[in-house]
Parts: sequence; C-alpha cells; structure tokens
Amino acid sequence: MRTKLILMIPITFLILFFYLPLISIIHEGLWDNGFTLKYLKAVLSNSYHRGIILFTIKQALASTLLTLALGLPGAYIFAKYDFPGKSFVKAILTVPFVMPSIMVALGFILLFGKQGFFTQLIGRDLGILYSWKAILIAHAFYNFPIVVRMVSSLWQRINPHYEEVAMSLGAKGFTLFRKVTLPMLLPGIFASSMLTFIFCFLSFSIPLILGGYKYATIEVDIFTSIMTLLDFKVGSALAIIQITLSFAFMYIYIKSLDMYAKAEEQRIFRQPQKLTLKELASLKGLLIGIYSLVVFIFIISPLLAVLYDSLIFQGKFSLEWYRRVFSAKYNPIFGANTLIAIKNSLLFGFSAVLLSTTIALIIAYALHRWQFKGKNIFEALVMLPLGSSAITLGLGYIRTFHKPPLELLGTWYIIVFAHTIIAYPFVLRAVSAVLRKIKPNLKEAALSLGAKEWQAFLKVELPLSLGGIIVGAIFAFAISIAELGATYMLYQPEYTTITIAVYRFLSARQWGSASALSVILMIVSAVSFMIIERIGEEIW
Repeated sequence: MRTKLILMIPITFLILFFYLPLISIIHEGLWDNGFTLKYLKAVLSNSYHRGIILFTIKQALASTLLTLALGLPGAYIFAKYDFPGKSFVKAILTVPFVMPSIMVALGFILLFGKQGFFTQLIGRDLGILYSWKAILIAHAFYNFPIVVRMVSSLWQRINPHYEEVAMSLGAKGFTLFRKVTLPMLLPGIFASSMLTFIFCFLSFSIPLILGGYKYATIEVDIFTSIMTLLDFKVGSALAIIQITLSFAFMYIYIKSLDMYAKAEEQRIFRQPQKLTLKELASLKGLLIGIYSLVVFIFIISPLLAVLYDSLIFQGKFSLEWYRRVFSAKYNPIFGANTLIAIKNSLLFGFSAVLLSTTIALIIAYALHRWQFKGKNIFEALVMLPLGSSAITLGLGYIRTFHKPPLELLGTWYIIVFAHTIIAYPFVLRAVSAVLRKIKPNLKEAALSLGAKEWQAFLKVELPLSLGGIIVGAIFAFAISIAELGATYMLYQPEYTTITIAVYRFLSARQWGSASALSVILMIVSAVSFMIIERIGEEIW
C-alpha cells in the first residue's frame, strides 16, 4: 500500500500543472455570471473562426500525407539496408523534430525568401514563403523523423517467412508488398500518421511565421485573441474547441499505439543487408538516389542554410557572427545576454529532465506492473498532455498562477513546470517501451527470494530499464531547450532562453547572429540524438 502511495506524486503534479490550468480555461470560456455557451456559439457562428478551424484540420491532414510520402521510402531504406554512417545519418535526420520553430522559419527564409538560395538559383520567387505550401513543407520537415523511425522499427520486425511463403505462391513486387507487407506495416503507419496529425494540428509558430495571418490556425487565433486583442473569453472558447478536438485525436492515437505495440512485439528482428555498389548502379539505386536528393532539399538544406549563413560575413567565410552573439555591443536581448540565455536553457533543461523522468518512471511502472480499477482511464488521462498545445498551456498558466495562493507567474520554475508537462509524455513512451521488454518473472524471482517490491525494482528492474530512462531524459532535455510557445508567454527578461534569444536576434534583423545561435542549438540536439542512437532504445 505504501509503495502505491508514491503514485500520488505524479498525480498531484499533473493535477496542479496540467488539469487545473485546463479547468481554468474551460471555466473562462463557459462562465459569465453563470454557465453559458454564448462565447462558444459566437466563435462557431463567426465565419472567420469557422474558416480557421476548417483550415487547421485540412492543413494537418495535408501535412500528414506529405510527411508519409517523404517518410515511408526512408523507413524502407533504413529497415532494409545497412550502409556506412547509418546511425549518424539517422541521428541527423531526427534533429529537425526538436529544432525550435524560429530556426526552421529562418532556414526557410534563407532558402525560399526573395534573396534566398533557391530563388536566386531559379531566377524567380517560387511563392513558397507566406503561403500554405510553406506550412506543409515545414511540417513535413518537422515530422518526417517520426514516420521514418516508427515504420522502419516495425518493418525490421516483420517475419520474413510470410513474404517467403507468398513468393512461393507467385506473389512478387508490388503485389507482394500490397497483400503481405503493407497490412503488417499498417499499425506503424497509422500510429505515426496520428502522431504527425496531432503535432500539425497543434502547430503554432510555423503557421504564424511562414503562413501569416492569412493562413492562421486555431493556435494562432488563440494567441492573437489573448496577446493582441486581450479577449480572454474568445481565446478561451477557441481553446476549448481545440482541446476537444485534440483530445479526440489523442484517443485515436492511444488506441493506435496499442496495435503498434502488439505488432512490435514480434520476436524476429531482421538484420538489414549491405547496400552494394551493384545495387546502387541499378534502378533501385537510382530511385534511392532521387529520394535522397529530395530529402536533402526539403529536410537537410534548411539546416545547412542556417549553418552556411552563420559562417558568412560580408561575403567571406568568418566567425564574426559567433563573436557578435557573445558581444554586449550587438546584444538585442533586453535584461539578459547570450551567456545568461544559455545558462537558463541548461537550467530549465536539466530541471525538466529530473522532473519528467521521475514522473514518467513512476507512471510507467504503475501502468506495466500494477493492476488497479480504472487503469485504462488512468492511462488515457496521463497521456493527455501529449495532445495539449504549448500556447494553450501558457494561457492556462497565466489564468491559474497569477494570484495567491498559487502566485507563480514570473518565476523561473513555472517555465520548468511547463517544459516538464510538454516533455514527460515522450519520457513515458521511452520508459514504457523498455519496461515492456523486461520479463515479469525476473521481479517475481526477486520477490520469492525475500526482496520487497521496492527492492526488486531498484536492484532488478531499474538497472535493466536504464537505457530507456537515459533516452527519455535526453529527449526531455532536447525538447526543453528547443521549446518556444509556452516559454514566450511565461518568461521574464532575466529568464530568456536560447530560443527566445534567437527570436530577439531575428527581431533586430541580425540574421547572421540568429543563425550562429541556432547552430549552437543544432549541435546540442545532434549530439543528444547521436547518444540515443548509441544506446539503441526506441522512443517513438
């Protein structure tokens, strides 16, 4: 009984820093001297708001389809073939997922702007920036790694005997793929599609910066209503609509995860084959080459554009922008400087790691080792933060923590709590994945030898799950240092982070300094995911 009381730690944290702000938003949108639906009706009866809601769903669906089109061939290559530098390439391809949206916007401006690389190469403006096309491409840039990793992981676990039997019966080529391989891949494709759809649906900075108000999403509409128009009632009504839709999508995603987990439990792990020079010279090699070029243009080139821009000063290669980043003379960050921003990002990152890892470890253990009434409901409730947006979370914190007894607004730890809520579902996924692989009879053997439950956990299960915990912790750190939405709504000047600093440099039109600071953040993210590849645990 005492052991299970420890579950109250994460439950209390989630109630205080997720559900209480959520309730505050719902109360604001549905209460005006009594229960009312007038603000919801006002939003839904307004053609502008209805158009935004419809566009948000349409762009999320289109972004998901584009991400699948880009990601599935990559999943095939990583599942089927082995080649030099594969782990490094996989780590680099994962970096976009945790890149701050400000940096992504900067990369697209450098590539597709009026003075951008592709604009100058072709000789005319492609009309990508400030349009729905920029939103779709940027979302594909962000979520491409999800499809590659989830689907390739499942693809490697498909029993080759099924394909061999089908081939012996005459199936080959596309028929073999359509009738045998594809049905076994569907759990991974559907789960990765749902996760991508949710992230695109909740996207804020990409539509705001690359789409503009003409292509606003619900997130942008909420932000504008609250921060620009100061209309908390309409903003809260919009947030309620967004929460309702996102939680419905989250329910479907959680169900899809069950199918994905069962499919992933297949014991056969097919070793990828060496990619030979002969195959590279064939039609298959040509298609792989074309695909790699497309991926390079749309996935890697924004990162390289930022790197290149950070090294060019007055038309020559130079480290001048890096010098200016740390120079007080060129500092546009009011109330702080770059060193303080780096220190804050590290402080918030490591604090979020400590909190999110502790919370996720307790919840994961309870879900996979304990039996109790309402377990399925509990699992759905603890996963809901994955379906909440940073802007909505920031709005909830402003509403909840601005007065006693919970007057936390303006403190550094309110930012840490927000980062923890955003990051912990990913840690929970990593820890849950590794706990599923530990056979329960190991714990039972320890208990039969006289160990108490907590001793069996510390001495048997914790060491075996260390890989997943480390992966989750690294992921939480990477998400924290790249977070922008909630931080932007909650921070004070003295708590400026790297992502806020990049935004300040961009606002001051110091493109080179913004690029230099973004490269520093990119390196931290790349190193983090190279460690994940080294450990070898899956988080998706």
